[in-house]
Amino acid sequence: MLDSIFIGMSGLMGYSRGLRVIANNTANINTPGFKGAALQFGDLFYASGPASGTFSGAGVNQLGQGLGTYSTTLDFSQGELRQSGNAMDLAVDGQGLFTLKDKNGELRYTRDGEFKFDDDGFLVSRSTGAKVMARDDSGALVDVSLENLRTNNAEASSTVKFSGQLASHETTDTHVRDGSHTLSEVVIYDAMGAKHTLRLEFKEAANSTPLETRWDVTVKEGTATLSTGSLRFVNQDIDASTAKITFDYKQGQQITLDFSANVKTVSSGNLTTLAVSSIDGHDFGNLTEASFDADGILNLKYSNGQTTKGVRLTLSRFTSTDNVRAAGDNMFEPVDSSSWEIGAAQTGAFGAIRSGVVEISNVDLSSEFSDLVIMQRGYQASSQVVSTANEMIQELFSLKGR
Repeated sequence: MLDSIFIGMSGLMGYSRGLRVIANNTANINTPGFKGAALQFGDLFYASGPASGTFSGAGVNQLGQGLGTYSTTLDFSQGELRQSGNAMDLAVDGQGLFTLKDKNGELRYTRDGEFKFDDDGFLVSRSTGAKVMARDDSGALVDVSLENLRTNNAEASSTVKFSGQLASHETTDTHVRDGSHTLSEVVIYDAMGAKHTLRLEFKEAANSTPLETRWDVTVKEGTATLSTGSLRFVNQDIDASTAKITFDYKQGQQITLDFSANVKTVSSGNLTTLAVSSIDGHDFGNLTEASFDADGILNLKYSNGQTTKGVRLTLSRFTSTDNVRAAGDNMFEPVDSSSWEIGAAQTGAFGAIRSGVVEISNVDLSSEFSDLVIMQRGYQASSQVVSTANEMIQELFSLKGR
């Protein structure tokens, strides 16, 4: 009967551990990226001894020793991906885990993508402060940092491209303008990012013919003439040898006016549509937005309209759940590092990065409540076994004392 008490106690201990696992699952139902666990149960070894009866069939003398609890198994099924509205909230739509480096320099892995850039410009976990890892061009793991990326330096303009047509006689409802046109808002930037406005005056040459048309071009800034040139058109198409006008602007800066693509001249009765199609160069800009695309590449936008790309996030995955264990703080660690793979989003089975999204816990509350009832009944039954065995022992003692 003492054995029965020990067996009942093993049930009490096992179901109390099972209850603890369920309690942990339900307590973390709102923890981003949390993965539920289940406790594994098994019967303990059997004792063998001589049979007390005349029948000696196999197994009749085997008596169980109670309930054993083994390891917990993690459920890595994907939780719901829920919109958060925060561009730095990331989720993996696939099997990959984000790779982090904790404050001790140890690599950890998580499905919790609630990140932020800290005061030093490093991308870190909002809950633990662990740094999010990426890989450089050589494949080495590096921090995701905004160092030297918070601003975008000014760049001097060098080329202004045009498209459209120059009309020999432009006719509108209000006036007729013969052989002239002015572009008054041609903006360029100097090496310091300062903006300058040029004016281009086009005048059809007097010796132009329907087959060969020449346009004289004067470039001005304010009242000062910066350069002059001439455009030659043959059968309305521009002559490539005259399609670019280059002049020195200031401090060694050269500006090229490029009319080589999609610029024509037309005869009377048409409107002049010549306009600037593109201008290179830009002013100084501050970082206004940071985000990650589906490949996990950092995309940066600046106040001057420029964009640039940064490093690519590193994702990791395990080949078996036996090779991963929970490390606390919503992170996981490898049991065997050689069984882990390192890669990037949109490759293999790692999955894609979703921005502005958080993966919530994969705990199924209804299943946990069902398991809770089973644990409760098992605990009550084990408790009843202990109580019954204790009563039998007390009865035995009372019989011996008579």
